[in-house]
Amino acid sequence: MSIAITILMAIALLANAAVSCVHALHMFQQNRYELPRFTEWLLTQKKKVLHRILFPAVFLVAALFLMMILEQTSIPYAAYFLLVILAGCSAAVLWKKEMRTKYIKPLVYTGRVKRQIVLLALLNILWVVLVLWNSSIITAWIGMILCFILPWILIYPMAWITEPIENAVKKHYQKLAADILLERPDLIKIGITGSFGKTSTKNIMQSVISVRYQSLMTPASYNTPMGITRTIREMLKPIDRVFICEMGADHVNDISELMDFVKPSIGVVTSIGPQHLNTFGSLQNIIDEKMKMIEMLPKDGTGIINIDNEYIRDYKIQNPVAIITYGIHCLNADYRASEIQYSAEGSTFHILHADEDIPMQTRLLGELNILNILSAAAAARYLDIPWTDIQKAVRDMKQVEHRLEMKKINGYTFIDDAFNANPKGSSMALEVLKGMSGRRFIVTPGMIDLGEKQDEINHSFGMKMKGCADEVILVGQQQTASIDRGLKDSGFERKHVHIAATEKEAFALVYRIATREDTILLENDLPDAFNQ
Repeated sequence: MSIAITILMAIALLANAAVSCVHALHMFQQNRYELPRFTEWLLTQKKKVLHRILFPAVFLVAALFLMMILEQTSIPYAAYFLLVILAGCSAAVLWKKEMRTKYIKPLVYTGRVKRQIVLLALLNILWVVLVLWNSSIITAWIGMILCFILPWILIYPMAWITEPIENAVKKHYQKLAADILLERPDLIKIGITGSFGKTSTKNIMQSVISVRYQSLMTPASYNTPMGITRTIREMLKPIDRVFICEMGADHVNDISELMDFVKPSIGVVTSIGPQHLNTFGSLQNIIDEKMKMIEMLPKDGTGIINIDNEYIRDYKIQNPVAIITYGIHCLNADYRASEIQYSAEGSTFHILHADEDIPMQTRLLGELNILNILSAAAAARYLDIPWTDIQKAVRDMKQVEHRLEMKKINGYTFIDDAFNANPKGSSMALEVLKGMSGRRFIVTPGMIDLGEKQDEINHSFGMKMKGCADEVILVGQQQTASIDRGLKDSGFERKHVHIAATEKEAFALVYRIATREDTILLENDLPDAFNQ
């Protein structure tokens, strides 16, 4: 192979590898940088990988066959030239497809991702050099085929090599954030965890508590050690009196680590359920880990717990801290909601506490949001915020984005519950949809991360749709197969069940068959890696 062709070949192979690497890294990020989770996801993508290598593989076989038949010395050079063109065209097509794809969650170029990109680039350059070291046309063609799948394999050495670096970076910045908290003994810290309802509770609590206190909450879903670290280092101001910290967990010891880090004096547990069973291993592990929020509070701290949840209600707390309970169905809850009514304008209800009966009005929908308001009211009253201020905050608070959020899109009425991904929340969303006027639509890709119970829970979800929805649009045939079986088993009319390959197709179908008098529930919004 001439030097010119070798250079062209190297550029073409690296271009293909670069595009595939960006996509592979994107999927790795959506799998939370966890190799076991990434591997499990990758095993579901075998068909897509085969499709990616089929095109160059066919050309390889054709070129080799041609060489054997004709036995011409010019054929290898023609084959090299063809390979360069093919590699270049493939890179262009892949890049164009990547640019046109509107991802639900685009790749975020964090410092971690930038470091990973540098290492992947070095690994790919090393691989291309090894491929082109041998001038064999067969080696070059095999290299061409591998460039479509090798980036997925290179994720593994990249992750192994960078893990110690990332751990050191995390510890360094987390130590700086912990030192900031140590310098603020006056700061009231509220920790919030649960299998679901954490982010909604945090937003609602911020709305209520901020009427009297200068307060900071962790933004968006910044509920990991690094997300909380960034919040403390970049956003916490000397004037802040309260820090409301959402704490996520999908492994044993996650909450323990965060409690040691933040050390809140008030802990809220919103719910416990079979979420992240794949990584927790068992429901008991989830219960034990979530309740670390209460068990690890200081002795003069206060726990606020939802006793409507059976796992929380039945848990025997060992820490002798003050406990405040809230709920809707448990009559012995310290803070209880009654006389709940829903409409397109929101919800009305009463909060019962001791001998008090406080009427409430809010734009928020659903039992889950009312539970979240109860927890916020309990924390606010503990901090001596008057009921009048709480009522005003609840009345004026904005709907929580993507959590039973009533909105208009292109003139159509949507209930946006896209961030809900759990059995309890999805059931509550169906109850809200049931009370709406006009035809009722649900658009959903189902639920994930539920371990061996995932099919069973999604099947039950499909069963519950009868009587709550009139039209069902499932996103992803493979992902929603269990929901579809539930719909069939419930006797849901098949002509009102639609299956869309993508979210884009689902929205196109909604706009084609729905009217502006109908209500469309968007239930769950899976990362791109899991829509299939």
